[in-house]
Amino acid sequence: MEQQQRDYYARTASLYDSMHLRPGDEHFVGLEYVAALLHVVRASSVLDVGSGTGRAVKFLRQRRPDLQVEGVEPVQQLRAQALAHGIVLHAANGESLPFDRDSFDVVICSGVMHHVPDPARVISEMTRVARSAVMISDTNRFGQRSKAVGALKMAIYHAGLWSTMEWLRTRGRGYMLSSGDGVFYSYSIFDSVRQLQAWANTVFIIPTMPQRKSALPQLGVPHGLLVACREPSGPDWAGF
Repeated sequence: MEQQQRDYYARTASLYDSMHLRPGDEHFVGLEYVAALLHVVRASSVLDVGSGTGRAVKFLRQRRPDLQVEGVEPVQQLRAQALAHGIVLHAANGESLPFDRDSFDVVICSGVMHHVPDPARVISEMTRVARSAVMISDTNRFGQRSKAVGALKMAIYHAGLWSTMEWLRTRGRGYMLSSGDGVFYSYSIFDSVRQLQAWANTVFIIPTMPQRKSALPQLGVPHGLLVACREPSGPDWAGF
């Protein structure tokens, strides 16, 4: 499955930016929030996991020239595209980051979790490498369609039947394929909240697409930035 996704990106690397990057899209909004929150947690170093062609690295370096910003990307063809933009990325994947514990103040990723079979493994590596905060921009399966459909999905998920339903829906593969996104999995940023709560002092979600009215956040947020802060202290945080 992972090789299929790498092959997809290898084939489409020259078209990656036109296919996946849109001015003002949800990940761009997420990066705007990331840039602001880096001041709040007083970050001086950032690692971007699954950098693609280096969008987040370029954005943060331009926005905050004082920052040390690094990125990792497993697909050689995407790293080559990034290099053409003057951005050098480390050859590595999110499941095995080549850095020591607490190497960066903040570790981020955009649109990665719905492409990996086990997001918890990637988050475990992100929290190992991060000192102060982890920020994840991604989708929410419960808020993508109507509230009725979202509520049904939540009921199935909380009944512990989601993996069975996905196995049936994908005919035993567990993942889906599309010409526009390659291999992808059913994912929600809300899936990862509990894991990050075990590591962080504060966890919250910022919507990065227009919300719809709902008593349950899971049904009203189609896409968001999941933020986990381990050391929220000082006047900057208190006044945020």
